[in-house]
Amino acid sequence: MSAVILTARHALGRVVEGLALVAHDGFSARYDLDRIAGVFSRPTHALAGQSYVDRILVLDTAKGGVATAWMLHEMHSRGIVPRAIVLNTVNPILAQGAAFGGVTLLAGFDVDVTAAVPHGATLRLDPSRRTLEVLAAPG
Repeated sequence: MSAVILTARHALGRVVEGLALVAHDGFSARYDLDRIAGVFSRPTHALAGQSYVDRILVLDTAKGGVATAWMLHEMHSRGIVPRAIVLNTVNPILAQGAAFGGVTLLAGFDVDVTAAVPHGATLRLDPSRRTLEVLAAPG
């Protein structure tokens, strides 16, 4: 596999590495997650039943409202939080929630990030450089 390095227009947080959960689906901390069990709980979500804890979520777009900000913070306080969130499009509320919850965030790429990153890949995100690097393909 050739090295895949993507550059985001928006980035915040710390450098992280981890496994990617990838789906062309939206993200709402309020409606998509069981914040106690640490899994995607909306039955129609592409990642339903999978644990998001310590994973890098690679999804299409931010959904929902102001609850996301305090929910990400509360999840972080209990250690049941994604390592990072990567989106094609983000809204100010999710960006605020990521900052408030200590979750690294990258968004806004020139390609569909959900198509460019393989599900289960090992990623390295560097917000100071605004880069997402695929370190290893799944398997």
